[in-house]
Amino acid sequence: MRRDQQPKDESSQSRAGKARLTKMTPEERREVARAGAAARWAKADPERASLPRAEFGDDNRPLQINGMSIPCFVLEDERRVLTFSGMQDALNMAKGGSMVPGMNRFELFASRDRIKPFISNELMERIRKPIVFISPSGGRAYGYEAEVLVEICEAVLAARSSETGLQKQQMQIAHQCELIMRGLARVGIVALVDEATGYQLVRKRDALAKILEAYISKELLPWAQRFPLEFYEEIYRLHRWDDLDPAGKSKPGYVGMLTNALVYERLPTGVLEQLRTQNPKDLDGNRKFKHHQFLTEDIGNPHLEKHLAKVVGLMQASDTWAEFKRMFRRVFKVPENEPSRGRGSMRI
Repeated sequence: MRRDQQPKDESSQSRAGKARLTKMTPEERREVARAGAAARWAKADPERASLPRAEFGDDNRPLQINGMSIPCFVLEDERRVLTFSGMQDALNMAKGGSMVPGMNRFELFASRDRIKPFISNELMERIRKPIVFISPSGGRAYGYEAEVLVEICEAVLAARSSETGLQKQQMQIAHQCELIMRGLARVGIVALVDEATGYQLVRKRDALAKILEAYISKELLPWAQRFPLEFYEEIYRLHRWDDLDPAGKSKPGYVGMLTNALVYERLPTGVLEQLRTQNPKDLDGNRKFKHHQFLTEDIGNPHLEKHLAKVVGLMQASDTWAEFKRMFRRVFKVPENEPSRGRGSMRI
């Protein structure tokens, strides 16, 4: 369809949204698409609401053990989970071939004659029932608690040392198990020393310092348009503020509170507090600069803009403010009772 043949009822917001998409980087467009997909999934699959969600973890930052990469997450109920496929790859376990109906690959492996005597009933029960959860990207994922990998490795190595030993094709899995156990032993002893000496608390302080160094600029950046007009257009649309202009310079104070709750409070812990320290309010309750002028160009502001793209995508996929809030809390793992972070903020 040519531009001069666009439907007459296409709104200016829709055209502005399309124009913004053309200006986005491929990565930014993927973030918008991912947020939109999560919103559609939430509508189409009510059962998803009952599945545990990954609170911590990143698809692109797997657990590294002796050159093996296993995607890992911490669920909202604090279970540490390794993905089914990641464990399968780490153990060099075959993915194809014949399967016994009703049995997954790990269950089939654990049922082999030379392995089964070393698999406890409790472990077999856990192997039979992988954990189904929602990954950070919004899709369903399957995995096991991290301890299951350790217990499988222990069982395989015990079978290898037994009188019957292992079959030739099982020896390569035993080799991978040995590499995993050695890697875990090295990491484990460091963690135990850190806990015994109290150094883990220092590590947390150092980690916060590194986050602030990465996100907070040492110099004030010149003002630039960081918040797209669509962000305000969607807030006004969902609140039905038809008599207000989202492009106007003067905005209700409530919009500023929403900006904190939806955007700045989603930056890493400690960043908003530091921004408030460096950009304090004057006697009239106003700030001289915009918070984003204190964010770094290479990490802070790119993170801000990617997050904004997600938020706008969720708002565009919503028909009401209440619907948007439900999807926002689900996508960004915001607990219902999360407190606001000080004055000028609010619960979402």
